[in-house]
Amino acid sequence: MKIFKPEIRDVRIIRYVQPFREGGSLPALVDADDGFSYVIKFRGAGQGKKALVAELIGGELCRFLGLRMPELVFADLDESFARMEPDEEIQDLLRFSVGKNLGVHFLNGAVTFDPNVDEIAEDEASKIVWLDALLMNVDRTVRNTNMLIWHKELWLIDHGASLYFHHAWDNWEEQLPKPFLQIKDHVLLQLASKVEEVDAQYRSRFTEENLWNILRVVPDEWLVDEHRQLRADDAREVYVSFLLGRLAHSGNFIKQIQHERKNII
Repeated sequence: MKIFKPEIRDVRIIRYVQPFREGGSLPALVDADDGFSYVIKFRGAGQGKKALVAELIGGELCRFLGLRMPELVFADLDESFARMEPDEEIQDLLRFSVGKNLGVHFLNGAVTFDPNVDEIAEDEASKIVWLDALLMNVDRTVRNTNMLIWHKELWLIDHGASLYFHHAWDNWEEQLPKPFLQIKDHVLLQLASKVEEVDAQYRSRFTEENLWNILRVVPDEWLVDEHRQLRADDAREVYVSFLLGRLAHSGNFIKQIQHERKNII
């Protein structure tokens, strides 16, 4: 059985290059002290640290499936950046984001995936649709594919809208057996003809040990919820239980995928 142990490097932000205004949470391009550029998802943005948790879990599960996902890093932001920023909106964002944020390696020259132009194999499309149904990712549509073409290969980005159960912890168990109705809007749904094969091959690899290995790299400070008196390890336990529960009921979301595919083919 394959054991998956992700390793996330730490970098320090040395230059704020520019914001990406098309993103509601104002991610930004920065340079880091390792000589590379990153797209930063800020802890002080709209959905806060929960979006960073979803991004990290989703991104590492992509990698575990053999899908291409840019490297994730922990990016430290110094308080001095807020003082130097003239834009008040960005200044506030930086002020609330001092400390550890999440960086995604910048794929220079990449272009947005276009389903009318770019080709993708059915097995790869099936992996992506299966994983998005597992994670309940609402944000991989024609309007916003969150996929890039870089050096003629498909790369996945932005999983911050996954695992939305964590915005209301109280009802997470109710989500376990549910199909994922929003899969009808998935940009790759029509190509996802092999989700049953993907499920048969990979479901057993998503073991409790492998899921815990991913959750252990999530910083405690992103997981603690003082309002709900939720400790970091309590939160980790919920995420692992949620994913294992979704996997145990994978037949439900697979049937939903197949049903929606029949409606569009």
